[in-house]
Amino acid sequence: MTPTATYRLQLQPDFPFRAAEQAVPYLAELGVSHLHLSPVLEAVPGSRHGYDVVDPARVREELGGEEGLRRLARTAHAHGLGLVLDIVPNHMAAVPGHNPALWEVLREGPSSPYARWFDIDWAAGGGKILLPVLAGRIGDELGALRVEGDVLHYGEQRFPLRSATAHLPLPELLDAQWYRLAWWRLARTELNYRRFFTISDLIGVRVEDPEVFDATHGKILELVRDGVVEGLRVDHPDGLADPEAYLGQLSEATGGVCWIVVEKILTGDERLPPGWPVAGTTGYDALHHIDGLFVDPTGEAELAGQYREFARPAGDRGGYWEATVRRAAYKVVTHELAAETAVLTRLASRVCAADLALRDHAPWALLAAVRELLVRVPVYRPYRIGGETALPAEAADSAKTAFAVAEEATAVDVVRDLALGRLGEGAAEGTDEAAFRSRFAQTASALRAKSVEDTAFYRYAPLISANEVGGDPGSPAVGPEMFHAYCERLARDWPTTGTVLSTHDTKRSADVRARIAVLSECPERWADFLGRITAEADQVDGGRAPDPQLAWVAWQTAVGFAVPSAETARLEAALLKNVREAGLHTSWTEPDPAYERAVTAFVGAGPAGPPLHSVARFARELDPYVRANVLGAALVHLTMPGVPDLYQGTEREYLALVDPDNREPFRQCPPTEKTALTRAALRLRRERPEVFGASGTYTPLRASGPAAGYCLAFCRTGEVITAVTRLSLRLERAGGWAGTELTLPGGRWVDLLAPEQREFGGGGAVGLAELFGERGVALLGRVGG
Repeated sequence: MTPTATYRLQLQPDFPFRAAEQAVPYLAELGVSHLHLSPVLEAVPGSRHGYDVVDPARVREELGGEEGLRRLARTAHAHGLGLVLDIVPNHMAAVPGHNPALWEVLREGPSSPYARWFDIDWAAGGGKILLPVLAGRIGDELGALRVEGDVLHYGEQRFPLRSATAHLPLPELLDAQWYRLAWWRLARTELNYRRFFTISDLIGVRVEDPEVFDATHGKILELVRDGVVEGLRVDHPDGLADPEAYLGQLSEATGGVCWIVVEKILTGDERLPPGWPVAGTTGYDALHHIDGLFVDPTGEAELAGQYREFARPAGDRGGYWEATVRRAAYKVVTHELAAETAVLTRLASRVCAADLALRDHAPWALLAAVRELLVRVPVYRPYRIGGETALPAEAADSAKTAFAVAEEATAVDVVRDLALGRLGEGAAEGTDEAAFRSRFAQTASALRAKSVEDTAFYRYAPLISANEVGGDPGSPAVGPEMFHAYCERLARDWPTTGTVLSTHDTKRSADVRARIAVLSECPERWADFLGRITAEADQVDGGRAPDPQLAWVAWQTAVGFAVPSAETARLEAALLKNVREAGLHTSWTEPDPAYERAVTAFVGAGPAGPPLHSVARFARELDPYVRANVLGAALVHLTMPGVPDLYQGTEREYLALVDPDNREPFRQCPPTEKTALTRAALRLRRERPEVFGASGTYTPLRASGPAAGYCLAFCRTGEVITAVTRLSLRLERAGGWAGTELTLPGGRWVDLLAPEQREFGGGGAVGLAELFGERGVALLGRVGG
């Protein structure tokens, strides 16, 4: 069954199945059709997210076990709701003490039946798997190791001992195992298993192997067959060896009756591969298009200029987006992904060694070619769609400029041909050519995620609301015509795709972003505020920011967050994460304690200190325009093509920053104006699925008059009209809606948001001032024949 709308709940030990069950009546009344649950399979004890699965054959006991999940499903069904599950095919937790399959591999080695589960290069590790778990070098940690029976202990971690080795002296015992315990820093260069991005605690799973697919999906498929689950969200398909083949297998295994969406991040004009047997993406592309409607391009350009002058970003060619991304990509590919590029170099070298015509390509040249091509992949993963590829010849030509000698630059052609499958075309799985093609694509997606999402988004900050997955901080504005074209394409090609505004992975919730986006409409007010607040903070002991980049980000965050002083610890945590991810002055692996103390002092004395009152005053001045953004974005999201997913709590004002701030347990709160709008739209979707579903249509409506550009309107299937105000502050300065009208399609229309049920006659023009009233948005339904 295709959902009409889903509601995401973050399950965790503090919010298990029983708590979700108690929320069912409220969510049914709200109007969603399905609960969207974070991962439910057995995970590392205490996990607040569940993406660190340890046993795919069991439902997580900390959440209530399988009976708890089935009971939740029964309660949901009794209230007319279904369940959608988030599944994690790409990886599992590399925590042997909790992962029984990995435990067996470490004990039995490559002969273990579970060895095929994991992407391990045994040859690269000299027949062992590297486990980078030690706090220091092995020689310094021997005293922390102890043997008890057939188990090796290191702190709270446990590792199995190979048969008949427990009696050996410690040095010999360690050498006798199928694994090598190592200093955690060695993961960067020596790791010999595929991991999730750069997280060595998550080991890649080979779901491309049919036996592994069956073993790791058995429980999920059982829940689908039993009617417990009606939809699946597939986490990180770009990490898989062959995403399209996997999705085909999943679709077939679920009988084609499951609504399936994939967490595929589309970049720019990139399209979802049309051959994928899915309903669409999880919706980050929709987030970008909705958010962009409420960004003023002229004001954003002014902010970018102010940012370069105030923050003086170092080393990124004056603070421009593409240069920031490229610099971040070089950092990640040469440092954090060194082990991954080493794998690609070994594979390419073996291919060249086996071909007389390629034999003289040196490993160093192949490594350089791998790096130079990877940083030029403009999307997350270079899929081939039709005759097009995301690894064009222009990328190869640019990569060659990094070589001093033209003859050596031909290594780029070899690597590109391997990545595109042109060398060894049709090579069977298991060959070096096939392995390179898959691994290059997997590494490209990891590089894009780490360099863009986890580095450049924290380094480039003119308008931080634009720094979201799938977004384009260098050009964040989306005009009405661009939005209409996007929605027409969705309605035609992916009518039941997922759409989102806030998720567990957004760096700022939609309402925080809506506040910050208003700054693009008044860059001069922001500049004035920034000057005043900086001077005010400088008068407070510790209130001077350790660097201007942080000051810019901190004050924009404070304006967007707009929470009382009791919540400022959340602000401090988010800003510390910001500077660590940016990696300019401190980082997670190379911390600078003095700098971080200065950050903490600044936040406490500045954005969370006495100047907070001035921040609140400035934020209140923007409240009317924030309201227009919040309501407009919510209504567009709930009525555009696709299946809207509401993140827990976002039916009301929801102010949250980057994880873990946005992963608190769900709690029901009093309704707001936004709640009423959300409830009206959700109930309409549930009552009129034919209007919004796969057979529904999308027709742009265009206002006329001097303020026409400030209105976005569309009609769904000739039965429902959405109209919203965009750039309301600019509209106010331009004189408001005077002389601006919207022509309604023929028939009689009723305002579904107004308690008095105002009616409008169709076939003629209605003034937008009359249509919107004080609300700034309108949801109209056709009445009569």
